[in-house]
Amino acid sequence: MATIGTFTKTADGYTGTVKTLTLNVKATLKPAEGDNDKAPQFRFFAGTVEFGAAWEKTSQAGKTYLSCKLDDPSFSHPIYAALHENEDGTSSLIWTRNPQ
Repeated sequence: MATIGTFTKTADGYTGTVKTLTLNVKATLKPAEGDNDKAPQFRFFAGTVEFGAAWEKTSQAGKTYLSCKLDDPSFSHPIYAALHENEDGTSSLIWTRNPQ
């Protein structure tokens, strides 16, 4: 697992950066619209380009986090990650091989 992004909570989502071998973008997570219970709660944007989604989850320890799926034409497969809040108020986007 590796940290591929750092975010700060804002009034209407999150703002930060995502850095991988093929991506290096300023990104925002904006609340998603829709009433489907399986729809994501947030969507990732680089400028006006959507490149991912995030679902609110609760860990076995009872902590809330965002389960994220990022995709881009330059990826051979989607990237799965989790956005966890840090003690200093920032949030780290942690890459994982398998979805949560």
